[in-house]
Amino acid sequence: MMLVNNAGNWKHVYAPLRHAEWHGWTFTDTVFPFFLWISGAALTFSLAKRRESGATRGPLVRHAVRRAAVIFLLGLMLNGFPFYELRTIRIPGVLQRIAVCYLASAVIFLFTSWRTQVGLTSGLLIVYWALMSFVPVPGGMAGVLDKEGNLAQYLDQRLLSGHLYAVTKTWDPEGILSTLPAISTMLFGVLTGHWIRSASGPMEKTVWLFVGGNFLMFLGVWWDNSFPINKNLWTSSYALLMAGMAAVVFASIYWFVDVLGWKKWARPLVIYGSNPIAVYVLAGIFARLEGFWKLRDPIDRALNEIASPKNASLLHAVGYVLLMYVVAWGLARKGWFLRV
Repeated sequence: MMLVNNAGNWKHVYAPLRHAEWHGWTFTDTVFPFFLWISGAALTFSLAKRRESGATRGPLVRHAVRRAAVIFLLGLMLNGFPFYELRTIRIPGVLQRIAVCYLASAVIFLFTSWRTQVGLTSGLLIVYWALMSFVPVPGGMAGVLDKEGNLAQYLDQRLLSGHLYAVTKTWDPEGILSTLPAISTMLFGVLTGHWIRSASGPMEKTVWLFVGGNFLMFLGVWWDNSFPINKNLWTSSYALLMAGMAAVVFASIYWFVDVLGWKKWARPLVIYGSNPIAVYVLAGIFARLEGFWKLRDPIDRALNEIASPKNASLLHAVGYVLLMYVVAWGLARKGWFLRV
C-alpha cells in the first residue's frame, strides 16, 4: 500500500502500480484483498486460541466491537488529517472497511460452524451479484455496472453524499454495498485458518491450498464473463479471483517458511507485519504532511535530476517503503507493538 499510495508524480506511474481504471485488475488491486484475506486467517488463530483457553463469546464479541471501533476511528482520523472539515470528511475508507469486515467475520466465526461459514461466504457473493444484477436503481435500470448508475453508487450517493472519496464525489471504492463481498474475502481467510489449524499434514495442507486457490481463480475468471472483475465495485468475480490468488501465494510461503524452514528471507516482512496498522497510519500522515509543508514538488524535482519521470516517481514511493521500514524496525526493536 505504501508503494502504490505514494508516487512522486501521479502523471508518471508504471501501470502495475495503478489501480485498474474500472473493469479488470492490476498488481495494485491485489493488495487490499490480500490484507483482508490474511486478517481472516489470523482471526481464526487468535479467537480459537482464546476460546480454547476458556474465554466465552460475550467478552470476545465486546473485544471485537472495541477493536473494530478503534480501527474505524483511526480511518476517520486519517481521512480528516490535518484539517478535519467534518461537513465533508470522507466516512468510508480502507481502515473503515477493515473494521467492518473484521467485526462481521469475528461474530460469524464465534457463533457458527465452519460449514455455515462456507455457506455465508458463498451466500454473500451470490446476494451481492443478485442485487447488482437485478435490483433497478430508481429512475434507472437494473444490471448497470458503469461508474455511474449502478446500485452501489446509488446507495453511496444517497446515504453518504458529501462524505465520499474526493476524487469521485458520487461513489466510493470502499462504499456501503460493496462491503458485503469484502466480508466474504475475509471469510475465505477464516476458512483457510480452519484448514491450517486442522490435523492434516503439511503436504496435504499445501496441496489443497493450491488446488482450492486455483479453483477459486477459475471461478472468478469464469464469472468475469457476466459479472466483470472490478476492484472498485468489489464484484463477486473479483472476490473469488483474489481469494484464490491469496491462497496460492500463502501456500507457497507456508511451504517455504513453515515446512522447509526457510525463514531468514522473510525477516523484513515479519518486521513490517509486527505493526501493520501503525505503519499504514504513519505513512498516511507523512504523505499528508509532505503536501501540507509543500515538500513534494522540490523532492520530485530533485529525483527527476537523477532518473526518468516514471523512475523518479517510483523512487519517491520506494523511499516511503524504506522510511516506514526503519520506523517498523525501530518499533520492533523496542518491543513496541500497537494492539487495537
